[in-house]
Amino acid sequence: MKRRLLATVASLLLVCGAAGTAVADAPSVRPEAATAAAVQVPPGVTAGVAVFDREAGTFTEELNTSTQFRSASIVKLLMALDYLWNRGPDYVVPPGDRAWLEPMLRSSKDSPADSYWSDHGGSAIITRMARADRLNLKDTAPPPAGYEGFWGYTAISARDTVSIYRYLLDKAPAPVRDFVMGNLRQSTRCASDSFDQHFGIAGAFQKPWAVKQGWSGGSSFEAGTCTPEGGTPTVASRTAASAPAVTPAAAADVNLTRPALHSTGTVGPNDRNIVAVYTLHAAGTSYGKAYTDIGRVTRSLNVPGAARPAGWWYGTWSDHVNVRRNPNTADDPMTQLPAGVEVLVGCQKKGQQVSVPPYTNDWWAYLPQYGGWITNIYISSPGNKMPDVKDC
Repeated sequence: MKRRLLATVASLLLVCGAAGTAVADAPSVRPEAATAAAVQVPPGVTAGVAVFDREAGTFTEELNTSTQFRSASIVKLLMALDYLWNRGPDYVVPPGDRAWLEPMLRSSKDSPADSYWSDHGGSAIITRMARADRLNLKDTAPPPAGYEGFWGYTAISARDTVSIYRYLLDKAPAPVRDFVMGNLRQSTRCASDSFDQHFGIAGAFQKPWAVKQGWSGGSSFEAGTCTPEGGTPTVASRTAASAPAVTPAAAADVNLTRPALHSTGTVGPNDRNIVAVYTLHAAGTSYGKAYTDIGRVTRSLNVPGAARPAGWWYGTWSDHVNVRRNPNTADDPMTQLPAGVEVLVGCQKKGQQVSVPPYTNDWWAYLPQYGGWITNIYISSPGNKMPDVKDC
C-alpha cells in the first residue's frame, strides 16, 4: 500500500488513539443535517459569502459581501466572458478555442489563462469587464501595481460574483450561457495541476450544481495528490500566475499572502441558487485543512431547495491516503486524499486487514463522493469501527 507514513512510532502516538485511528483535532461525528443554519465560520478563517435565490429574487445569506479577496482562478470566468463578449447570439466557439477554454473552465488549467492574459491586455481585461456597460462590478479591480502579470491577484467580492452569474444566467446570449455553464457543470474532481477541486459547493451539495473554484496557497499548500480515475497519482504545484514565489507588499489593499480557497457557482434545479464562498486561512494552513474549513462554511449555508448528500463527516489523518475501488489494496489507487481532509462516509464494512504498526484494522469506509474506499485506520475515530456509521 503506497503512502507516506509518519516517520516514527512516537509521532504516531501523538496523533493516534488506542485503537489505532487518529483522534487529535478530530471533528465531532455528525450526520448531514437536512437544513442549514446561519453561516458558520471556523476559527482562523476570514470569509465572504453570498447566496442568491433566483426563484425568490432575494439573498438568503450575506456575510462580508463587499470584502475584496484575491480571485485566484475565479478570474478565469472574466477571461472567458471577455473572449465571448459581443460575439453575437449565433456564435459557435471554434474547436481551436474550445481546446483552451474548456480545460480552463472545467479543470482550472492555468496555461490558457496565462496566454489570454498576456495576449489580451492583462489588467485591461478586468477594467473592461467591470465597466458599467458590461458587468457593472463594484469591488472587482486589476492586480495591484507591481503585480500586473499575476492574474490571480485580481480583486473580487462575493456580491460581484453573484452579479457575474446573474449576467450569465439572465442576460447573456443563450450560446454564451450554455457554453460557460455547460463547462462548469462538467467540473473535474482533479484539476489540471493535480489538486482536488471538489471542495465547497461540490462537496456540500448533490447535483445539479455548476462550479468554478479557486485556490492559492503559495508554499503553504503541499503539491496536489489528485488524479483522474484509473491514472497514477502525480504531484504538481500552481503556476507562478496564481501562486507566486514573490512576497507581495504588506500594504496591498487585498491580502495576497494568506492561503485562499474559493468556491463559486450555482446549486439546484434550473440554477436556482447562486453561491459564492471566499475564504482566507491562517498562514501555514495545509490544503486539507483549508478544504475542510471551506466545506464547513458551505454546508452551513441556507441554500433553498438544495439536496445535501447523506452520510457522516469524519476527519482523516496522514497524507496521500489512497482511495480504492474495493475495500482492499489489490487495485491501484483511484486517487489520493489531501492530507488530513474531512470526508463524507456513507457506510462501512469489513475488508482486507491493513497494518500500520503497531496498529491493524480490517474495517473500510465507503466515500460516496469519490465512489471508493479508504481503510478505517486513517479515519479520525476512537475505535476500529466508526460508532455511528451504518454497515454497508
